[in-house]
Amino acid sequence: MAEYSEVYRRANYYDIAFARDVTREVDFIVDEFRRIAGRPLRTLLEIACGPGYHTRGFARRGVETFALDIYPEMVAFARDKADAEGLKGIHWIAEDMRTFKLDRPVDAAIAMYDAIDCLLEADDVVEHFKNVAQNLVPGGVYVLEFTHPRDTSINNYGSFHYAAERNGTKVKVNWAINRPEADPLTQIFDVETVLRVTEHGKETVIVDRAKERLFTAPELVALTKLSKVFDVAGCYGDFVPGLRIDNSARSRRMIFVLQKRKES
Repeated sequence: MAEYSEVYRRANYYDIAFARDVTREVDFIVDEFRRIAGRPLRTLLEIACGPGYHTRGFARRGVETFALDIYPEMVAFARDKADAEGLKGIHWIAEDMRTFKLDRPVDAAIAMYDAIDCLLEADDVVEHFKNVAQNLVPGGVYVLEFTHPRDTSINNYGSFHYAAERNGTKVKVNWAINRPEADPLTQIFDVETVLRVTEHGKETVIVDRAKERLFTAPELVALTKLSKVFDVAGCYGDFVPGLRIDNSARSRRMIFVLQKRKES
């Protein structure tokens, strides 16, 4: 399981570099759940929640939310952010996405920002799907976000750069500085990332490395069928209702929406 432990444990720096407005994404998921389930979304699990952007977004909408991340540092940081807003109805969990168990099933789960690319074996993905399904109500929904295949493919991982400043702290993240090549059999990249932080006149350089698995759309469909607990309810090119994934400029991401089989 890929773990950028040196980057992810520095939650404050991560948040400076990657913070984004997720209002549109929350709206899409709320509307998509209503379309599929025929009722309002009341409870949700964010898997690999990081700083809790979506968790806080759903909490603002009155959705009871469970926020899960393997790193206690991220969970603590996200909790502090939510507490500072006075948000209620959030349950914080520091556990592995492969083995967690909620105290009761929820309506929906989400895994954003390529969160499941750390599941390197097909069996890991299938078992993850089964575990998520066990924590969803019958007919529950699982939404997964991936990088568009145009931007990362087995022949070209691409390079990604992020930079931001907050309260005098400058953070730069250069992802995939080693120009990784995928193993053609496993679709796994060995990716090196550099985090540079400048604060109080001092620069700190943190180098991290982990393995990431590339998922294609047909493979995700096959793994979903193999799990026998989900069906594909939609595949979109962005958080836009009805926008089918294609190669147009409008299609910027790969969004899979799965629905738990009612007999599972």
